[in-house]
Amino acid sequence: MLVNRQYKDSVFSRYFSNPQRLIEVYNAIEGAHYPPDTDIEIETLEDVLFHEQINDLAFLLDRRLIILIEHQSTINLNLPLRLLLYVARVYEKMLDSANIYRRGLIKIPRPKFIVLYNGIDPWAEKLELKLSDAFLEADIPDLLELKVAVYNINEGCNAELLRQSRSLSEYAAFVAQVRRNTAEKQPLETAVKNAIRYCLEKDVMGEFLTTHGSEVENMIMTEFKLEDAKKVWREEWREEWREEERLESAKWRKLAAEKDAALVRKEAEKETALAEQAALIAELRSRLGEDK
Repeated sequence: MLVNRQYKDSVFSRYFSNPQRLIEVYNAIEGAHYPPDTDIEIETLEDVLFHEQINDLAFLLDRRLIILIEHQSTINLNLPLRLLLYVARVYEKMLDSANIYRRGLIKIPRPKFIVLYNGIDPWAEKLELKLSDAFLEADIPDLLELKVAVYNINEGCNAELLRQSRSLSEYAAFVAQVRRNTAEKQPLETAVKNAIRYCLEKDVMGEFLTTHGSEVENMIMTEFKLEDAKKVWREEWREEWREEERLESAKWRKLAAEKDAALVRKEAEKETALAEQAALIAELRSRLGEDK
């Protein structure tokens, strides 16, 4: 299957756009046994104007299943909503839109939603995210549901899954090697080159890296720079949040102080009024006594 090389994509998308790898990964995740020559049609969404992919991977398997796989390097609890929007567009792309207004029932491939996570923030080895978790009214029976299976593919996680899928295991090893190199303070470009060299020596993603080595360098550097940028953004957000918290706290302390001062003044005025009232009563009594 040919891949349009004009489109900007990630190492993950490029590597797993291979039909045999997709089948291998799906079989490992689902415990299925589709043979390597099972019919695959890539249905990944592409932005024609900006020449880049909208989602990571979408493919029709055996003309019966439409599978959407997203790769995440950050934790995101909005994945069910994102995938709902993606799958609607995938169906729209696959179907003749005029047919949906016809009387007869249109049969569509059953969807499956998978997320593969290998970010640096700790996340569960496996979890399920549901669209209904985002609904404002949680106690009403759901008329619409979308479930996403999330798998952590970092080294040391989901060992059995990675054992079942060499492609996933080798991709995870490659990313881990780049991270080890950067952790050793190697410049990013050097870290990527050394990771590619290391993986080629170990026959990790060997054929792919031999064919696409220079492209991989560019793509992985872009991905890691974006990852670093996200770290900076998160830290800036934390600092801004802390500053807002500090200002908000100061504002409330000021209001509390002003309120306390107002209460003190009010109590003082009340005591003064009571004292004046007592003095007036005493004076009246004194005068009444004199009149007698």
